[in-house]
Amino acid sequence: MRDIRNIAVIAHVDHGKTTLVDELLKQSGTFAAHTQVDERVMDSNDIEKERGITILSKNTAIDYEGVRINIIDTPGHADFGGEVERVLKMVDSVLLLVDAQEGVMPQTKFVVKKALSLGHRPIVVVNKIDKPAGEPDRVVDEVFDLFDQMGATEEQLEFPVIYAAARDGYAMHALEDEKKDLQPLFETILNEVPKPQGSEENGLQLQVFTLDYDNFIGKIGISRIFNGKISMGETVMLVKADGEKVKGRVTKLIGFKGLDRIEIKEAGAGDICAVAGFETIDVGDSLCDPANPMPLDPMHIEEPTLSVTFAVNDSPLAGTEGKFVTSNKIDERLKAEMNTNIAMNYEQIGEGKFKVNGRGELQITILAENMRREGFEFSIGRPEVITKEENGVTMEPFEHLVIDTPDEYSGTIIEKLGKKKANMTNMVPMGAGFTRLEFEIPARGLIGIRTEFLTDTKGEGVMNHSFLEFRPYSGNVESRKNGALVSMENGEALGFSIFNLQERGVMYIKPQDKVYVGMVIGEHAKSNDLDVNPIKGKALTNVRASGSDDAIKLIPPRVMSLENALEWIEEDELVEVTPQTIRVRKRELDPTVRKRAAKKAKFAE
Repeated sequence: MRDIRNIAVIAHVDHGKTTLVDELLKQSGTFAAHTQVDERVMDSNDIEKERGITILSKNTAIDYEGVRINIIDTPGHADFGGEVERVLKMVDSVLLLVDAQEGVMPQTKFVVKKALSLGHRPIVVVNKIDKPAGEPDRVVDEVFDLFDQMGATEEQLEFPVIYAAARDGYAMHALEDEKKDLQPLFETILNEVPKPQGSEENGLQLQVFTLDYDNFIGKIGISRIFNGKISMGETVMLVKADGEKVKGRVTKLIGFKGLDRIEIKEAGAGDICAVAGFETIDVGDSLCDPANPMPLDPMHIEEPTLSVTFAVNDSPLAGTEGKFVTSNKIDERLKAEMNTNIAMNYEQIGEGKFKVNGRGELQITILAENMRREGFEFSIGRPEVITKEENGVTMEPFEHLVIDTPDEYSGTIIEKLGKKKANMTNMVPMGAGFTRLEFEIPARGLIGIRTEFLTDTKGEGVMNHSFLEFRPYSGNVESRKNGALVSMENGEALGFSIFNLQERGVMYIKPQDKVYVGMVIGEHAKSNDLDVNPIKGKALTNVRASGSDDAIKLIPPRVMSLENALEWIEEDELVEVTPQTIRVRKRELDPTVRKRAAKKAKFAE
């Protein structure tokens, strides 16, 4: 049996997980000397590169002094918490990265709780020690206190500590050591990470923790072998989470080396490999010995808390910018997404309408952004939380929200969140002019809050949340205060009319933008919607007059990103998404129909 170590790298968003994995790959000699390697090489998807966040957990393998080290890079964002939870079951230890300045953050708590409950003894890596404001010693104390709070055992509390600056490629056992390379970290991994339990002599036990898809070979289950061994062409038993058993043949067995995937003949206990040949394979399923199937416990996967309606775009400009515009194409694309993304599901709810359920706004907007880049055109409604009935009581998801804000803005934030039905549970001064506020808030209250929050804290606030539990429905939450400026004409917007509309509110369009009846072209300064004409030109005369021909001054429009638009819209509005533009529009384009509906709603109240 090979000498193997399996570890996952866990941390809060932006504490340097992917950068550290980069350096481990480089310094272990995994890349040939002449290979050109990108920065944050594990973040392979375009959106991951742009935003600098990891969305999907990815695995790699390096060989160091004859030992195979399987490393899994995990996401740090709460919306992808389910992904982290599954990965932790597949490894024997974790590298817990903590920023030397920021210290323990909400997501650190979430991942540490999961790792400790599975019995892992983390290796703590205090990263970014080159930061001028870094305090490595304080951070180590914070981590110790956190472990203690989480009920860590004596053994887990005696965790090894490594000080590192992943970007500069060095690690040290003590702060006064020489800043050379990552050898101290490699040594610690070899000495402290336990070897995998299990034996190749036992019957096969393999569990799938993440999925991939290939157009030629179908679904691929990336999995860990806990016992026994598996070889190409072998017949094995697939045991589903609901107990259903299906026999099948392994058509492909894939191993990992650096960033490459290589076909292998067989893999044994402790290894991480990918298996193809089973169309119905899913996360949490086990592959076992057909003669004596002993499946592993299926995994608990967090249920979706947010839903959004994707629909065919039916605006006057439909089909002018996108390549895929029909409901069949959207259906196919969503089906393909569900093949690999188990934290989401969808159903058709009408002609050309699909309800997509996910773990959070970020997860759903990333799917929409990917589709948009692939040439899809569609419309999205306002995100809604998923409620459920328990003993006749309507339950809704609540989130644990942690906010770090400069002291002077804490009053404003507490007041705003109070209106969103948030309940403050803790308030701690963090020093350096910052306060940490903790709340329990209905997930509905978080929809559309991020942009406003950044404005209120002048961009200095940090907001993180993780799912808490389902609780009884907490009544209405205050929504958007401002109305919309709605176009009453079709055509191209003109600078002259935009100049005259500027005092009415914030504009979303610029001259020469195409507009249509019912399209939202700006945010009204007051609370009501206002129909306006953005295509009205200046009436020309042949009389020259002083002053009337002055140059007009246009304020640059507010450019709406997909997230901003989804946060901003109300029940009666939609976001029109095309590969080139993001527009906001009214669900009902005809102004008379809208007024009639508004009257009806008023009388109903």
